[in-house]
Amino acid sequence: MSSLSSAWSRTRPHLLLALPGLLLAGALVAGGLSWRAQATNRDIAVLEANRDRPVTAEASAQLILARVLQLARRDATEAMEPLVAALESRDAPALLARARYALGNARLRRALDLIERGQLDPAGPLIVLARQEYRRALQARPAFWDAKFNLDVASRLIRDFPELDRQIGDELKAEPKKIWTDIPGQPRGAP
Repeated sequence: MSSLSSAWSRTRPHLLLALPGLLLAGALVAGGLSWRAQATNRDIAVLEANRDRPVTAEASAQLILARVLQLARRDATEAMEPLVAALESRDAPALLARARYALGNARLRRALDLIERGQLDPAGPLIVLARQEYRRALQARPAFWDAKFNLDVASRLIRDFPELDRQIGDELKAEPKKIWTDIPGQPRGAP
């Protein structure tokens, strides 16, 4: 018991001298983290105001999502893809789901615009890509109701092809009654 008491009396002055240094170091770390969070929030506010601000893949997940959403409003899907891929490596499934949903919406908007202009052929692949993004959003967050709804809407625009038996090479064997058209459009030809 006396050895414990004597050890405490020897180390107590050293601890009292080290304590202010440890508190100062902790305060500096907390201040640095607070400054970084404020800078991220300022960048997010700039992006939400629809002003352009480049974001790298090393930025925080929230800042990447804000940039993805800003690019989605501009329908810049090509610029969104690397940022969405950067979110995949983070442990933020809710943010990844929102980013994939935004990418799917941008593609679906572009496809619907093409359909309204009567350009059905280039709209098909965009709808397929939008459906893939909605499915990936649902994989990240299965209870994402908006992604479920938009997947249903996109699925009604283009039906899935039935499974075809693939033979050797490029030959496909399928019954003619199982092949569907991509996008419902105006009937062609005589009755």
